[in-house]
Amino acid sequence: MLHETKMAGSFQRQLADYVEYHRDPWNCAMHVVGILLLFTGAVLPLTLLQIPMFGVEVSLAVILALPVLVYWLMLDAGIGLGILAAAVVLLSVATTIGNQVSTAMMWSIFALLIVLGVSAQVVGHKVFEERQPSMVDHPTHFLLGPMFVMAKLFIALGFRRDLAAILAPLPTNSLSTR
Repeated sequence: MLHETKMAGSFQRQLADYVEYHRDPWNCAMHVVGILLLFTGAVLPLTLLQIPMFGVEVSLAVILALPVLVYWLMLDAGIGLGILAAAVVLLSVATTIGNQVSTAMMWSIFALLIVLGVSAQVVGHKVFEERQPSMVDHPTHFLLGPMFVMAKLFIALGFRRDLAAILAPLPTNSLSTR
């Protein structure tokens, strides 16, 4: 139980740090789009590589996603389960795409998803947040983006009031000054 408390405390501290770079609602929206595109793009070519494990063919995408999924579950079980569910959907989408298109088309889709995903992140920070990405100052924040997005979704759905205060928007809406 002590381990869970330490992980939960660590997650809340990291989230509080991360949110300082993600206050603008449009930047947050760009992160939702960017993270979904980047995850799907990153796993797309890996879904084509099947490795036999315990008598079952498992894609390299699943094998490589497992450690980070376990990390997210350890940080916060509820949000981690939400991300796990989203990852299953995105891995299924990537697998379907990979199985339905030629290799050349798969690499084209991969490149497009990565370019669009990175572009969404850059536009979110440059245009809306007017601040450099948090990863520049804190490289570990690369893994917090999905947790942040899922936490925002949980709060919007009326869950996780314990995180609502951490993720609360600034008192003045930055869009009203534009």
